[in-house]
Order: sequence, then C-alpha cells, then structure tokens
Amino acid sequence: MTPPDTYIAVIGAGPAGLMAAEVLAQGGARVTVYDAMPSAGRKFLMAGRGGLNLTHSEPLPQFMARYREAAPKLEAAVAAFPPDALRAWSEALGEPTFVGTSGRVFPKAFKASPLLRAWLRRLDAAGVRFAFRHRWIGWDEHGRLLFRTGAGQRSIEAGAVVLALGGASWPRLGSDGGWVDLLAARGIAVAKLRPANSGFMVAWSEVFRERFEGQPLKGVALTIGAHTVRGEAMMTRSGIEGGAIYALSAELREAVLDLGHARLMIALRPDLAVADLTTRLSGTRGKQSLANFLRKAAQLSPVGIGLMQEAAIASGRLLASFSPAELAHLINAIPVQLTGTAPIERAISTAGGIAFDELDQHFMLRKLPGVFAAGEMLDWEAPTGGYLLQASFATGLAAGRGVLEWLKRS
Repeated sequence: MTPPDTYIAVIGAGPAGLMAAEVLAQGGARVTVYDAMPSAGRKFLMAGRGGLNLTHSEPLPQFMARYREAAPKLEAAVAAFPPDALRAWSEALGEPTFVGTSGRVFPKAFKASPLLRAWLRRLDAAGVRFAFRHRWIGWDEHGRLLFRTGAGQRSIEAGAVVLALGGASWPRLGSDGGWVDLLAARGIAVAKLRPANSGFMVAWSEVFRERFEGQPLKGVALTIGAHTVRGEAMMTRSGIEGGAIYALSAELREAVLDLGHARLMIALRPDLAVADLTTRLSGTRGKQSLANFLRKAAQLSPVGIGLMQEAAIASGRLLASFSPAELAHLINAIPVQLTGTAPIERAISTAGGIAFDELDQHFMLRKLPGVFAAGEMLDWEAPTGGYLLQASFATGLAAGRGVLEWLKRS
C-alpha cells in the first residue's frame, strides 16, 4: 500500500487524468488534479453532446486493430481495462450501458454529464482534490511543478506526476498542445501533432457550395488507394467531413501531407454494378431534366448528382454529354480532390504526441523518473466509435497503476 502521505499531482482533468486519479486514490495516495479550465471534463462533455460513445462491442482482436501501428503499444493497457471492464465501471457509477445497432456502446442516459457528475462524486468521496485555473508551464529551478494561476505563478512539489493534457483539438476546451515544447525542452521525443478524425478542404464551385452546404451523403463508399469505408459524409462550405471521412482521415491526411492533395473516390450506389447502372440509364429520358432522370433511374440524391456535376466540370465536360455507360461509371467513381486538412482546432482528435519509446512499460517517461503520461498526448490515433475514449481510460488507469508500482519500488 502506498503511504497515505504520498502526494501525487495529476495534470489534466479529462478521462485519462480522472481515471489515473481514481486508481491512485484507491491505492492510498493523496491526489490533486490540476487543470487550466474552470471545471473538469470539458472535452468529455462536448464528446457526449450527440450521445456519449464510450467504447465498442466488437471482439478485442478487431478492436485493437483500430489503433493501427500503435496497437502493440496499447495492447497491454487495453487488455487490462477492456471494453467490458469500462462498461462495468460505468454501471458501478449508476450509468448502465447498451450496445447500439452499429456495435457502439453508450450509457443509457446517452449523455456524458450524468456519468461525469457521478464520477466526480466518487472521486470527492475518495479524497481527490481539484485545482482549476492552474495552467502547467513546466518546472521551476528546484524541479517543482510550476503553474500559472489567476493569482500568479505557483510551485508544487509532488512525489510523482501524471500528465494527461490531451492533444491539440478543441483548444477552447483545454487541449491546446501547449505541453509539447515543455517536454521537448527536456529531451522528450514528441511526434508533431496533426489533425485526426477531421474534415478536409475541397475547392467546391460557388453553385455547389451555396446549394449543398450542410447536406448529408448517405449510404456511400469512400475510397483512397486500397482503403474503402462505407457510411456517411457531410458537405461543408469549405470541404467534406463526417463518419466515413473520419474513418479514412489517417490515409487522407498522409496523402495530403506527402503530395499536397488527396484523391478521394466516392461511390454513390456501391451495391450496383456498372452494367446494372448502365441498363438503368439507357432508357429514354424524354422531357425529363438530367437531374430528374438520374434521381429516378439510379435513385440518386440531389447532392450526389451535384457531385457528379462537379466532377464533369473538373474534367472539362458537361454532365449532359456523358453516355449512359460513362454516367454509370461516374456514379461509383466520383473523384474529389482534397486540397488540405481542416484546421487542427476543429478536429475531433489528434495524431502524434509523446513517442512510446520514451515510456517504460508503466507509462513513465524514462528521462523523467516519476513523471508518467497517458491519454491523447501519447502518439496514437483511432477512429471514432468508442476507440478514442477506451484508450484514454485504459492508459490513464495504466499510468495510475504505474505510479503506485514506482512508489513501491522507490
């Protein structure tokens, strides 16, 4: 058991930091959670506005594959606190969960606020204290943690510290990536923070932009290279976003970074073969407009037809000049040129962060003994669907346990 007078600082009051604080308090440590914002879990609450997707119900091998090249680095932490354990934890807080039709897991209340309130009550009962409006700005000349507060700078001496400061998306909610330079100055390798689960920029025509901004594109298949995802997308004034785009965001982002652009292919009717579509489009149009003919013959939405028009114009032709076979091919192979990523502050999450090689098996920074890191500030990314929160909870728990183990060894 950790001596009760051992003082631990947790910096960051998001899911990873709060989970670390819970584990530490249960282990007998005195814990204070510091955060630059006026209250805890601001981004967590934002994530739950449309329904808090806690985790996913798919088998663990498929689940872990969602973390791509970071999967081996996260495997032990997620295996120690897998989706079923997260669901049990939520239920113990009075928030039972259910599995949606897509396999995603949600609290029955569907919101983040009841779960967060119950969690904060539990932490308070365990003796965890909070210090808000405390922005961490590094260490002072004596090695103590240094914070900027409304009353000036404040130094804190702690037996250990857990950093759980998030990435750099939604900076107005607290995750602004300000910690990157602080750790880099200490020789910690930090991969550049990049937008993940983000939208992308497209140079739509003014006509398309004015007519279809905010319009959804449903039941489509999106492809870049060898990667295809089915789902939905949303037209924005400056580009395209949505669930299917987020699922491909890593591949799209890397193409943009490497080439300056990415070529996204959109299939409007992915379940229909070109031959079938050609047959449907070979009938007589009569007095119908081309848009009405396409809508009826191929069951295309106005926004889908608009995308076809954009592609035709980009090729230097009018869509009305396309043969039935050409129209059929275009329906399931609309090229869209992505010219850049949406700003990182508008991304759902970020890629990049502290290199895993900088951490030992307990999530302690090898170059900074007694300093642990967890959550989105580590170098991993995952699609939406519960994977982001699951890894944040799991690495927070792993870092908390790592602190307790380190204190025993020390």
